Amino acid sequence: MVSKSKALPKGVSAADFDKVVREIRAIVGDEHVVVDEDKLAPYRKIMMPVPDEQHELSASVTPDGVEQIQRIMKVANKYRVPVYPISTGKNLGYGSAAPVQRGQIVMDLRRMNRIIEVDPELCTALVEPGVTYQQLYDYLQEHKLPLWFSCPAPSAIAGPVGNMVDRGVGYTPYGEHFMFSCGMEVVLADGQVLRTGMGAMENSNTWQVFKWGYGPTLDGMFTQSNYGVVTKMGMWLMPAPPDFRPFCIQYPNEADITKIVEALRPLRIAMVIPNAVVIAHTLWEAPCTPVKRADYYTGPGAIPDEAVKKIQADHNIGAWNVYAGLYGTKETNDANWKIIEAVAAGTGGKIITQEASKGSQALQYRFDLMKGKPNLGEFGLYNWRGGGGSIWFAPVSQAKGAETLKQMQMAKTILAKYGFDYVGEFIVGWRDMHHVIDLLYDRSNPEQMQKAYACYDELLHTFAKEGYGMYRANTAFAEKVAATYGPVKRDVEKRLKKALDPNNIIAPGRCGISL
Repeated sequence: MVSKSKALPKGVSAADFDKVVREIRAIVGDEHVVVDEDKLAPYRKIMMPVPDEQHELSASVTPDGVEQIQRIMKVANKYRVPVYPISTGKNLGYGSAAPVQRGQIVMDLRRMNRIIEVDPELCTALVEPGVTYQQLYDYLQEHKLPLWFSCPAPSAIAGPVGNMVDRGVGYTPYGEHFMFSCGMEVVLADGQVLRTGMGAMENSNTWQVFKWGYGPTLDGMFTQSNYGVVTKMGMWLMPAPPDFRPFCIQYPNEADITKIVEALRPLRIAMVIPNAVVIAHTLWEAPCTPVKRADYYTGPGAIPDEAVKKIQADHNIGAWNVYAGLYGTKETNDANWKIIEAVAAGTGGKIITQEASKGSQALQYRFDLMKGKPNLGEFGLYNWRGGGGSIWFAPVSQAKGAETLKQMQMAKTILAKYGFDYVGEFIVGWRDMHHVIDLLYDRSNPEQMQKAYACYDELLHTFAKEGYGMYRANTAFAEKVAATYGPVKRDVEKRLKKALDPNNIIAPGRCGISL
């Protein structure tokens, strides 16, 4: 007997699972297959309000290349054992490395961490899933390449492939990450290797420069899905601009959110502001300052408005804190800066420049992100309340001030009902806004666990009734979020799954897709 995990794959006997482990060990080596419960602990660390055992894995395997993944797929198909691919597994607010359904083998791709190519003339890169943003940043610095990339907020330990596959966003002009990817390599469930776009051609040298190729574009199928294992991804890099001017505009009142969005949306659409505009609430900024909740409020229920106002005054934080940047030459930025100054003055905001931000931890991590410098500054959020509980709720809306105010009021009402604080920010794309809310709670408290689950569930269904869909979801709510998008879409997804993965071995349940 080699298996020691209690979470066997559904329908697989202990004897057959032992065979699976032995055959996979023969492929990757004994040290790269883990079945002991103690050693699997890092994969089981979740922040979601559900019991750990619901997302328990049966084992982990760390292949070092495509050929090993192909062979693992043959074993998985033979025994009908599901595998759950991850890149770095650091997507904490959306579920981390834990599989959606109990009993899956986590296929950890961190050993596949090669930066295969960086073309400094065409500003492209080709990377494997184990590459972290910090690794790529260090590579560019070491080779003195004047290139930037876009990364998500807690980015130093996360990676571009995993974030792109989950359609994450960042803070430079290249911040819509899937849009700025170009060419994917995918191992399918039957072991075939697909290269999308121009990569399907033999001897192609345009894989990272032209996205479409010929015929249907397939790349999107492999984002937020379980149709294959992405093993390589091309990405476009941004030439470092001659002049970069990040800034923050602070506003004193929550009601200011309407005029903020109305003033900034035209500048974003016209590309006067070329990067995503972040509009962060006081309680998003406070933990990253850093401030702890208990310093201002220890009573029951959501933190009162008076305490929030005191935090603003004590730490020079706005009710809303708008982050954006200008990218270009000194001449173009000088001209556009006058527009920014006029907007701030006309809406009652106070501009804080990079020079004036010295000493502010919260502002510095934001300004670093806007030039693609990875950091872990946003992990300060998890010190706000303590207790290790965090689930991110992320509905989308139109980039209109009235929509913003409506969503904030809806969220605050539901959160307060369960005793939770509104810790949120809006990220203005071009015509859309991602409204990201971090529901923070004490995971060691069973009552808070129950309330957090009920709160998230009510947020999800209340927003869905108003036509607000989520753009990402954590694994505990994958099925419920998928259900809000209607039966036809789900039927098509199921038909694709049946065609590409008839034995349902790649991450069943991910994004609500299964047979």
